[in-house]
Amino acid sequence: MRRGSYFLPGMALSEHEFVVPLDYANPEEGSLTVFAREIVARDLVNHSLPWLVFFQGGPGFPSPRPQAKEGWLKRALLDHRVLLLDQRGTGLSSPITYQTLKHFGSAEKQAQYLKHFRADAIVRDAELIRSHLLQPGEKWTGLGQSYGGFCLTHYLSFAPEGLEAAIITGGLPPLRAHVDDVYRATYERVLVKNKRYYERYPIDVERVNNIIASLSASDVRLPDGGILTPERFQQLGIAFGMSDGFDQVHYLIEEAFVSVGAGKQELSFSFLRRIEEAQHYETNPIYALLHESIYCQNFASRWSAQRVRHEFPNFDVHLNNQEPTLFTGEMIYPFMFDQYEYLKPLKEAAEILAEYEHWAPLYDVDRLRKNTVPVAAALYYEDMYVETAFSQETADAIGNCKLWVTNEYEHNGIRADGERVLDRLFMMIRGEI
Repeated sequence: MRRGSYFLPGMALSEHEFVVPLDYANPEEGSLTVFAREIVARDLVNHSLPWLVFFQGGPGFPSPRPQAKEGWLKRALLDHRVLLLDQRGTGLSSPITYQTLKHFGSAEKQAQYLKHFRADAIVRDAELIRSHLLQPGEKWTGLGQSYGGFCLTHYLSFAPEGLEAAIITGGLPPLRAHVDDVYRATYERVLVKNKRYYERYPIDVERVNNIIASLSASDVRLPDGGILTPERFQQLGIAFGMSDGFDQVHYLIEEAFVSVGAGKQELSFSFLRRIEEAQHYETNPIYALLHESIYCQNFASRWSAQRVRHEFPNFDVHLNNQEPTLFTGEMIYPFMFDQYEYLKPLKEAAEILAEYEHWAPLYDVDRLRKNTVPVAAALYYEDMYVETAFSQETADAIGNCKLWVTNEYEHNGIRADGERVLDRLFMMIRGEI
């Protein structure tokens, strides 16, 4: 269903809603609404253009909300009609929050519902939408950033007939690796990022440890009522995989303390508020609830990041001002469901999902080897979130896949220099480089 249309400078936008089954295997279980935003260059509105569908990173985050014709979108609109898909449970697509989940009545029902929000269901939604928007037999190009690349790899495994081409940026998933192996590799990457952070900002060794000491001395409440513990503070390191991540964290912690008279200092309100704003787990709870499951195929995660963390004692909190306290990265921990105020109601459901063993396979390796859909992928050599070695193995396993390996960009290359990155990948698809 088309909801409405409007214009932004150089762009015509149309909003669409689609009703999809919650469970494609059992349509009688109920339905969801999936939202997508169609964008076309204003001077090409009446032209017949090929489609490009964008899969956002995450899991649990909506597609970008365009404000200007810029970045990768500017390049895509030169010759494509673009569809920004809010993956189920995100944005305007039957969003999952503590509010929408509290009406299920039990943690068991919440968990059962949440099992239908992985890449397999997202791709089924995309195929249903393709059948509504495109002509019979017409295919589209998929662009997947980060987790969006995981979705596209599933697409290539189970519905390649819908794809004209696949473009993946920082998102070639491990096809067979166990979730524990993924997190071991991730912790190693985060160790390197911490070293580089403190090399850039050596003054922050003392600042960070002073914050840790303050948090260890007494309970610190955030403005929303959540608890700021040393472990939660360490989670700011998730930003270290972005090109501007070091600077974001540095400028946050430099204003951590405020003088309150008589030579006393305490953690400032602005610092505590900005901590909340930097951590999106409560507004996008799919990320916390299902992140580990994106690596699970016929096995349970059982809080993998927490278990594997014990193999890396460097991340333990300590109060020695001579040694840097290390930040963690893209890891989900059970303590989050005690310390984040709006994750607390979801704790039991999170425990059920962590113990669930029957996650369906996400990738068909044999079919990927025989793939004929043109694939171009950017592999960011020092990516903190997606292990390079696993990505290389996956690229080697996918037929007709061209790989661009670069250390020029961090994980957010498509955001930092999207026009150039996407143009190069289009050229690879066309065989020009």
